[in-house]
Amino acid sequence: MKKHLIWCLFGATALSAQDTSIPASLANTIEGATIKEHVYYLASDELEGRETGTEGNMLAAEYIADQFASYGIPPLAQTGDYFQDVDFTVFKWEDISLIVSGDTVKHLEDFFSIPQRFPAQTEPLEISEMLFLGYGIDDPKYSDFEGVDVRGKHLLVYGGEPRINEETYLISGTEKPSEWSYNASLKSEAAKKAGAASIWVIEERFRAMASYARRYMLNGAVQMGSPDQINEYLPHAVLSSTIGQQIAGKKVNKIIRLRDKITQTGKPQHTKLSVDLKLSAEHNIKSTPSVNVLGYIEGTDPALASELVIISAHFDHLGKRGNDIYNGADDNASGTSGVLEIAQAFSIAKQKGYGPKRSVLCMLVTGEEKGLLGSEYYVENPVFPLENTVADVNIDMIGRMDKEHTDSNYVYVIGSDRMSTELHEINETVNRQYIKMELDYTYNQEDDPNRYYYRSDHYNFAKNGVPAIFYFAGTHPDYHRHTDTPDKIMYPRAATIAQLAFHTAWEVANRKERIKVDVTDKS
Repeated sequence: MKKHLIWCLFGATALSAQDTSIPASLANTIEGATIKEHVYYLASDELEGRETGTEGNMLAAEYIADQFASYGIPPLAQTGDYFQDVDFTVFKWEDISLIVSGDTVKHLEDFFSIPQRFPAQTEPLEISEMLFLGYGIDDPKYSDFEGVDVRGKHLLVYGGEPRINEETYLISGTEKPSEWSYNASLKSEAAKKAGAASIWVIEERFRAMASYARRYMLNGAVQMGSPDQINEYLPHAVLSSTIGQQIAGKKVNKIIRLRDKITQTGKPQHTKLSVDLKLSAEHNIKSTPSVNVLGYIEGTDPALASELVIISAHFDHLGKRGNDIYNGADDNASGTSGVLEIAQAFSIAKQKGYGPKRSVLCMLVTGEEKGLLGSEYYVENPVFPLENTVADVNIDMIGRMDKEHTDSNYVYVIGSDRMSTELHEINETVNRQYIKMELDYTYNQEDDPNRYYYRSDHYNFAKNGVPAIFYFAGTHPDYHRHTDTPDKIMYPRAATIAQLAFHTAWEVANRKERIKVDVTDKS
């Protein structure tokens, strides 16, 4: 149906490679109706939410590969198919319990521990003494560990970091928090390096963190590779303020005073605590396979074909929760479908002899919902040299509107100017020339509290030196809920954003010079 119209369009005239009508005609092959067909399958109940490592996830991967084949995109020479195998390990708690002074504390209600970052236990962890160590920070600008021997000790610390005043953080010296405020692994790593036996973190934001952890762990937390590395981690727990106070017992007021003194003086404080804790944790660990799906369109210019433009989206979602299927129509069947349409447009260009000059890799990755794992695997095990990768164009959730806009003719653009001013200007230029959407840079700000720049697959490329641009339409009430269904997608809008992504990728792939990395990424 659609393919017949495409051949008519391109068979009618022989266009020169420089004709600006070529990218416009190619972009017009990206249609909302076809995106709708893809979304209705990918977000169907049959695929049961496409959770990484499940049968539904593999059905989605096979569907994507079938589409690539139908476009005339050949299998990868390296593998003979369209798949990059990715091995994951799934961690669940078989059983986990905490007893504080004789009282049983409920996991994910008053405390939680991350199973893939907790070493295997042969017997319960029983603790009679702890060391309160401020915020558990070890940084050149401030260290709770300085002058304190923590070897073999169990540490009780506060989450976050101290402030000089309401507006200034001690570590950064600005109103923006340092990584110690949001990278939970830093404190555990610092404690392990110093020889501590365990770390317990009191979090004021416990309810929000536990809610996220509950969704993350319900069907099993996932990491790449072998489960052996869990023994590299330190026993740990994240605590509500109530349980933190219960553990501190009679010294609760003292540790609060010490915390306040740290804020007032900028100097670390510590004290010993007598406690009565028993933590039992038993893992359920299994290995599970998944795949990234790769559609490779080799460049037509012998001098430039070794360089690569990646167009990415994740095809996994959250799977099932009880009887509810989390279909993930917007997150991210919409972006996956957009990349499929873009892949077809590039394949048509190649078959008709119009380019692209550089090679293009349309990459649908797994494991994004588990922590950007599929894209992380690719950058650690690239099929094509990472140093030859010119840019990553990433698409995630392009099918809905958010409450911040009354007109659907917008898209959030994230990361375009973080590493390359040329990439930013290319996107601006092609938008003015072809698409004319409102480009909203709200979430590109370095102080964006949502931190979307760090939350989709482009980030794994950016942190490895590859300029990246991320197209995103924002969140909505159905985000990460079982109500994210295909009937709510705005298909013409999704097609328009995919067309913009195509134009940007086309220009990057066909310009004479490789875009330059001329900005120091501050991430």
